[in-house]
Amino acid sequence: MTDASMQNPETGRHAVSLTAYDARTRKRAKAEKRFRAYGIVAIATGLFFLIVLFASILSEGIPAFTRTVVSVEFTLTQQEQEEAEGTLFKTKAYSDLFIAALNKELDESGLQVDFDEAAIERLLGKVGGTIRTFYANNPDKLGEPIEFDLAASSRVDGYYKGRVSRDTIQDSRFLQKSDLDLVDALQEAGIIKQVFNWPFITGADSGVDNPGGAGIGASVVGSFFMMLVVLGLSLPIGVAASIYLEEFAPQNKFTDLIEVNISNLAAVPSIVFGILGLAVFIQFMHLPQSAPLVGGLVLTLMTLPTIIISTRASLKAVPPSIRDAALGVGASKMQAVFHHVLPLAAPGILTGTIIGLAQALGETAPLLLIGMVGFVARGYPDGFIAGFTEPNSAMPAQIYTWAARADVGFYEKAWGGIIILLIFLLTMNIIAIILRRRFERRW
Repeated sequence: MTDASMQNPETGRHAVSLTAYDARTRKRAKAEKRFRAYGIVAIATGLFFLIVLFASILSEGIPAFTRTVVSVEFTLTQQEQEEAEGTLFKTKAYSDLFIAALNKELDESGLQVDFDEAAIERLLGKVGGTIRTFYANNPDKLGEPIEFDLAASSRVDGYYKGRVSRDTIQDSRFLQKSDLDLVDALQEAGIIKQVFNWPFITGADSGVDNPGGAGIGASVVGSFFMMLVVLGLSLPIGVAASIYLEEFAPQNKFTDLIEVNISNLAAVPSIVFGILGLAVFIQFMHLPQSAPLVGGLVLTLMTLPTIIISTRASLKAVPPSIRDAALGVGASKMQAVFHHVLPLAAPGILTGTIIGLAQALGETAPLLLIGMVGFVARGYPDGFIAGFTEPNSAMPAQIYTWAARADVGFYEKAWGGIIILLIFLLTMNIIAIILRRRFERRW
């Protein structure tokens, strides 16, 4: 067995073996282990907060996808309809018929609760008008038993979900403590229940007194038309500008100035683009206010720097030998770029474009400045062209509007809207990853 060190005959010193650890080597090894531990702790901390964030969003937002309804079987005869239409207060006559049917179901369940039309209106809204409209549109349903699923008010929904309790509620025009006795009786009889909240997915924003009727569907349509504008403008403009700057532009002070400004624009706060859009597109060019067309133009300006930077990076990643080979066989500069370089850079370009669109989809500040707030989205556009020009909102602006309102029901809807927005963002990022994996080439 050899020693860990051998004496150098010229210097008289011992040469340290490569397999032996001296004090300095051991110190470096310990520092490396500490650095790895710090990295693991940092990653674990980040994952912990990410899990907490997603858990908070899901726990607060999932209740928005269910709603409380009162399910009552109701039969209206031809004679009862004629008598109700012959009275002065028609909706009250229909409401009395509904109360009688509800009392009948409670009696069959062995429950006795005193309530009046005012209590029903606080729990379910204008029931008489709802029933009258239904039979006016469906006269063939007269004499048939129809099960009406009437949406409960937001405070009743909160009480049924545990968000509101008897100790915290105060008597108001929206709900009184005595009304909760009727809610408990309806729950015991199985008349009140939870169903999936389709109006939240397909509906539009509602008034400040009706959080239960608020939906995000119209805002999703507004975001869709807005993203069409962003995609149709930012992709060709951004790619064309990138190809010129990377492949054709001469290196001089002018192009250096352009590159510096593109990098600076990528770091400009989004609210600055909103002010620019308000001044240029609305006040100067007089484009329709609150329209997805204007929102798309503003977000296009904000997205262009991101697409240009990512596209230039993709073009630069293509090996120079590809260009040289194309030029060597007689291709022009234009042919070498568009027939060889651009197809190879396409995965990175698509990935950068989708990431830029995902960033634009989540922007709120510029949309608020041009008037794309939640309450303007009262319904769906009348046609494809109207989808660009009619006032509408977008998902981030709709979520902000709900979160700014005082009613807790709107706050719950804001969390639910965040879940829908995250689904869109995750979908777009997954598409970007798939495209990159599908078309990526390693050099």
